[in-house]
Amino acid sequence: MIHYTEIVTEDMDDHCATLAQVHGLTFGATQADLGEARVAQTPDGNLIGVRKPLAQHETPIVRTYIAVADIAAAVKNAEETGAMIAYPPTKQGDTGTWAIYVKGGLQFGLWQP
Repeated sequence: MIHYTEIVTEDMDDHCATLAQVHGLTFGATQADLGEARVAQTPDGNLIGVRKPLAQHETPIVRTYIAVADIAAAVKNAEETGAMIAYPPTKQGDTGTWAIYVKGGLQFGLWQP
């Protein structure tokens, strides 16, 4: 199940406006726990966050975080398939714990709510 879709862009407000108009989403104020992302919840409960890059080297990307029950086990399983762990499990305020792995040039997110 998708827990969170993260959109990193220099044009945060423009993308929020487009997603609101096209998909009927309502974005709130920025959330510090999510990298100052503006977040909307879809009718089925998934979260979509739009934020600016957090570092100069961060490029625009759409990254999907899949909900997992045990993030440590999911990261271990990803490593066993040859994936590179870009960010190990990291507690994110009250929102849960996330990790990112890279395989075949693609980034994948894991989230334990």
